[in-house]
Order: sequence, then C-alpha cells, then structure tokens
Amino acid sequence: MATMTECRSALDRLSDNLAGADGDVRGAAALDRSLSCHIKDLDVTFTGRLAGGRIQVLDTVEGPPREKAEIRLAMTGDDLVAMVDGELNFAKAWGSGRVRLEAGIRDLLKLRSLL
Repeated sequence: MATMTECRSALDRLSDNLAGADGDVRGAAALDRSLSCHIKDLDVTFTGRLAGGRIQVLDTVEGPPREKAEIRLAMTGDDLVAMVDGELNFAKAWGSGRVRLEAGIRDLLKLRSLL
C-alpha cells in the first residue's frame, strides 16, 4: 500500500508532467479549477488547485473532501502511483471504476485529452 508521502510525491510528479506537456494536454492542464484527490485506502484527501498548468496541493485533510472541488478524483494510493509511473492507464482505470473523476461537463470535455 502506497504511503501518504508516496502519494504526495506522485501528485508532484504529475504536476511536473502536466507543466511540461504540449498540445491538447497543455490546454487541458491550463484550466484554473479547485481540485481534490481522495486516497481511499489511506482515507486522506489532498486539496488544491489546477492552475497555470500545474497541480498546487494546498492542504491535506483526513477523510473525504470537506468541500466539493470543481475537479474531484478518488482512487487508491497504489493506483495513483501506478498511473503517474505509467503502469496504469487512466482511461482503463476510470472505465473500470478503479478511478473516479467528477467534474462539470465542460471540464470533462477539456480533460478528455488527458485520457
């Protein structure tokens, strides 16, 4: 099971990957939205913003998110680490229910390029 430190590191690496992306991925990452990532097996939520092409983690709270972010992710720590490491395909994990992504329809349409 991935630790909280490993999950935070994975989010930082994901942020770096988004910042260095080109084309459609860069456009999708350019959104300015509140973001939460609930790590189900650790029962912890990282909250912050997707802004300027980066993920900015601002807080870590125990349990599910206290406020409804504009973009909401939920998964296990192992799945987060595996996705960032390129070992788990996001679209397949989302389609199978291993990863949950919730956002407004316009944001989902923009984020589809990340899939």
